[in-house]
Amino acid sequence: MKWGPLEEGDINDSQRLHSVFHKYQPEAVMHFAAYAYVGESMADPLKYYKNNVHGSMTLLNVMRECNVENIIFSSTCATYGIPKAIPIPDSHVQQPVNPYGRSKLVIEHMLRDYAYAYSLRACSLRYFNAAGSDPDGQIGEWHDPETHLIPNVMLAAAGKRESITVFGDDYDTRDGTCVRDYIHVTDLAEAHVLALEAVEERPGLKTYNLGNDEGYSVKEIIDVSAGVCGREIPVQIGNRRPGDPPVLIADSSKARTELGWKPNYDNLEQIIKTAWDWFSRTN
Repeated sequence: MKWGPLEEGDINDSQRLHSVFHKYQPEAVMHFAAYAYVGESMADPLKYYKNNVHGSMTLLNVMRECNVENIIFSSTCATYGIPKAIPIPDSHVQQPVNPYGRSKLVIEHMLRDYAYAYSLRACSLRYFNAAGSDPDGQIGEWHDPETHLIPNVMLAAAGKRESITVFGDDYDTRDGTCVRDYIHVTDLAEAHVLALEAVEERPGLKTYNLGNDEGYSVKEIIDVSAGVCGREIPVQIGNRRPGDPPVLIADSSKARTELGWKPNYDNLEQIIKTAWDWFSRTN
């Protein structure tokens, strides 16, 4: 099986986790299991603390009981909150402004404490905006409900939704819309492999930003997508979403230096093209 075996279960179910750990005897864990919608986290924080925080604690305890010492954690730039410096270095103060970001920050604190007390070897990778699809077109980005900008732009370009809503055009940015740093999923995957090699060196928590170190506004994403898709994309302007910082751009120099990581997809048009190629093939 190309993608490996799939075992389904609840991250809060320690018995189920024990069963899977005993079956496969893993040497390391890559932890992606989280709810990740900022707006939803504002409306239902309990859901986020129960799954993201308590679920991670359950996972870490099962790892201890099964003598698994290595973990790569999928964190987020949302732990920084409203940045005081752009681009944002890994050392930037972490003051998240939404429950999603706070839940991820709590997990980073847990990883650090477990590393100190139990010799855990951990790495937290703080993603900026993951985007794009498998260049071979076999897998792509799809959520239900879909809240990510680029997939929603694809839906509007294909006529599967009436328009794309821009949440606020009065931010203090070059065109009034939020600015984000987009990183291709293939580059994220490569960073995880490199992080796993690095984390095995010694106990402790390593932290790295993962981004292209360049920001694009929502309007720029829509304009570039229209060119890639060759379609008009209808736009509506909506209200700001609670918990959205105006600008998030990475300083990923630490990952580049210490991990030897370098994004291969550093061009926005290239990233969007992989998303459109997969979307147009499967829809």
